[in-house]
Amino acid sequence: MKLSRTFFIFSVLLISCSQAESSHQQDATTVASVNTPAQKVLKSTDDNGQSITRINTGKTTPSQLVAYARTLTGIPYKYGSTDPQQGFDCSGFITYTFNHFNIAVPRSSVDFTQVEHEIPLKEAKPGDFILFTGTDSTKKVVGHMGILVTSGAEGHQFIHSTSGKAYGVTETPLNAYYQGRYLKTIRVFPQNN
Repeated sequence: MKLSRTFFIFSVLLISCSQAESSHQQDATTVASVNTPAQKVLKSTDDNGQSITRINTGKTTPSQLVAYARTLTGIPYKYGSTDPQQGFDCSGFITYTFNHFNIAVPRSSVDFTQVEHEIPLKEAKPGDFILFTGTDSTKKVVGHMGILVTSGAEGHQFIHSTSGKAYGVTETPLNAYYQGRYLKTIRVFPQNN
């Protein structure tokens, strides 16, 4: 009797978990996943192996994304990592933050060059991407990025994982140094239009 009751409870739990997992799956053309030893990372290419050019944010709002990104403040910098236990590089931080909401994004900062809906900086709003050159600002290729957290009269401020003085996830004003490296701003949330 005790064994069959345990089996019944186990069966109910197994069915519940299976149903919960299938209800969270998304269209495979938008979000495909690969498992890494550290955590699940959403694929940064479409089914044809092309870099993502359009980001589907679903029902996630810019304020939800920014609020979550801020919870990661202080995680150290680590080149090539998307694992908060080890640290993040700039695009690893973006990947981890967006993947938390099951939103697929390109994995490297340079791949964001082709993401659609570039906007003027003066129209930027929290949740928009801000792209910069690498530390050598004479090379006009994306090498760093962040997420805008304030804009307008407050001034532009972005959250990013930096290998600079803060050496980790931090909020930084768009100061003269970053203005010299600025390349473009990208809008991904339709709510910001």
